[in-house]
This record gives sequence, C-alpha cells and structure tokens, in this order.
Amino acid sequence: MSGEKESLERLVERVDELLVVLNKISEDLRSVSSSIKSVVGSQVKQPVPQAPATVSHEVQGKKKAVDDVRLAFPEDLEALLSFQEKTDYIMVKPKQFLGSENFAKIASAVRGLGGEYISAGKDSHFRVPKNP
Repeated sequence: MSGEKESLERLVERVDELLVVLNKISEDLRSVSSSIKSVVGSQVKQPVPQAPATVSHEVQGKKKAVDDVRLAFPEDLEALLSFQEKTDYIMVKPKQFLGSENFAKIASAVRGLGGEYISAGKDSHFRVPKNP
C-alpha cells in the first residue's frame, strides 16, 4: 500500500510539472499571437500621408512604437507597467512589485517582442528594441 501511495504522489508531481510547462507554453503562444496581431494591425492601418511635417511624423512613429509594445500585454498586466520611449528601445518598467507569476508573464511577452530583462536593482526594467 505504501508503494502505491508513493507512486501516486510521484505521478501527481509529474502532472503538476507538466501543467507548469503547458502554462508557460500557453503564455508564450499568447505573446506571439499578440506580437503578430500588432504587426498585422500596423500594416493594415497605414497612416494617410499629409503635408510633409518631419517632426509630426517622428512623433507619430514614436507613439506607435510604444503602443505596439503596450498591445503585447493584457490589460491587467499593462496596468502594472509604465512605458517610456528611449532612443533605441522602449523601456517597460514595473510600477509595483509584480510577483513571480506576473513577472514570468511579462518576461515572456517581452521575449516575444525580442526584448530582455535588465537587472539593475531599483532601476530594473524590461527593454524592447525598436528595430528588431
């Protein structure tokens, strides 16, 4: 009887491990889907050319880059983050402690965008390059 119980406990542990892996795969697929949607959406919604105004076009391009990054996150996670335009990348910084689950979801979405996590103590953030 004891052997059966140990065998069942190991089986339960394996099932739990598989669930964790499947959840991570699901999160990665969600992230890839969001990235694809943002790329497709940006190609479909091409701006109508107006009078040549270099500054206006640059501002519009910058806003679009930040918006594309925002689209990669579900609303509940987006609310936990601030987005800031930098020269070569978009900085995604937590507004509060994320916890391991939210951190993993955000890190997965950032990786899906070609970004990375920068560990810098209080200044830690995620960095998503503007040009892939």
